[in-house]
Amino acid sequence: MISRISRVLTGFVSRYLPDPLIFAMLLTMLTFVIALVLTPHGPVEMVNMWGNGFWNLLAFGMQMALIIVTGHALASSAPVKRILKQTASVAKTPAQGVMLVTFLGSVACAINWGFGLVVGAMFAKEVARRLPKSDYPLLIACAYIGFLTWGGGLSGSMPLLAATPGNPVEHIIGLIPVSQTIFTGYNMFITFGLIALMPFVTRMMMPKPHEIITIDPSLLEEDPDFQKKLPADAPIAEKMEESRIIALIIGALGIAYLGMYFWEKGFNITINTVNMAFMIAGILLHKTPMAYMRAISAAARSTAGILVQFPFYAGIQLMMEHSGLGGLITEWFINVATKETFPIMTFFSSALINFAVPSGGGHWVIQGPFVMPAAQALGADLGKSAMAIAYGEQWMNMAQPFWALPALAIAGLGVRDIMGYCVTALLFSGVIFIIGLTVF
Repeated sequence: MISRISRVLTGFVSRYLPDPLIFAMLLTMLTFVIALVLTPHGPVEMVNMWGNGFWNLLAFGMQMALIIVTGHALASSAPVKRILKQTASVAKTPAQGVMLVTFLGSVACAINWGFGLVVGAMFAKEVARRLPKSDYPLLIACAYIGFLTWGGGLSGSMPLLAATPGNPVEHIIGLIPVSQTIFTGYNMFITFGLIALMPFVTRMMMPKPHEIITIDPSLLEEDPDFQKKLPADAPIAEKMEESRIIALIIGALGIAYLGMYFWEKGFNITINTVNMAFMIAGILLHKTPMAYMRAISAAARSTAGILVQFPFYAGIQLMMEHSGLGGLITEWFINVATKETFPIMTFFSSALINFAVPSGGGHWVIQGPFVMPAAQALGADLGKSAMAIAYGEQWMNMAQPFWALPALAIAGLGVRDIMGYCVTALLFSGVIFIIGLTVF
């Protein structure tokens, strides 16, 4: 049954889902029009909101571009290639490959979402090399399906923001410690449930042998060797470029900084620490500065989608926030909720808003000021209410192509290749979220 559902959804998506850039442009227009109808703001104000927000994600866009190129460059180093190959060798059949990619991607995203997105896609690619009869789009979809665990994991934006002084809701309800969000029974059930069950769901999505999609073999070509051997009479400039000593000194500097950072702040992994760790490890493993630079150059072509699309989502987010449209959507859901149904209604409101604001931090800014006071007034569990926002966002990511861009860039695929499988995962994973929010 699951295989049949995934085939139907894949066919539907292939026919009707446009490129992510067109998707972002259509969402821009839809948000603009709905805000005009439902809020008191006029066209001139909405244009200003969109334009003022257009560049608000520049820093974040740069972070995401860096995580792709530094992660790709790290994976192209000889030692990491060996590790990926050895781990991928555990899978002996395409079915085992699908389950292994889903499992490792889910675990990695629960540890850190940026790390998980990149490593999951790279590992899926390696499994595809070792098991040529695998369905490549399904393997890459499995890597992205692992992203379902991120919001309740150690790097989840919502619970970490709720526990951070100065967040937008602190003055209303105070801080919510992670003991009431991440380290709770319901979150353990949901996160470990996804890790344990989704590999079996993806296994049942596998197409029949005659339905496996044949792909361009160039997508699975090994990355070249980026080392360069210099002649004895090479000029001093080239010797510096290929100097292992310089790479070792910079590597030692980066390791020292990261060591001091974690000593002072504990296990606080951020996208910046992941990027620095990827970069320093890449420089050391490629052995010379220019070998690393050649690896980065080969990876940089994968960032085009992120560079163009992130500004559109930044504009959408500001329109949702400043027009009050995000608040209206949230209020509609919570106004019909009771103490018992409040987490579920919050979950679905967050899922809806995620189409326009696919960002955990953005959801807390838009929904937190409405959801948390309402939860307090109803006597609902504040920690569970905060996590309901996070769960709705991470669940609907399976139908929102925004976060698939890094995996697709690494894989060399388009969004239509994987989204049918992802929407299937959305349907079946929703049961785990609902049970966790209602039973526990």
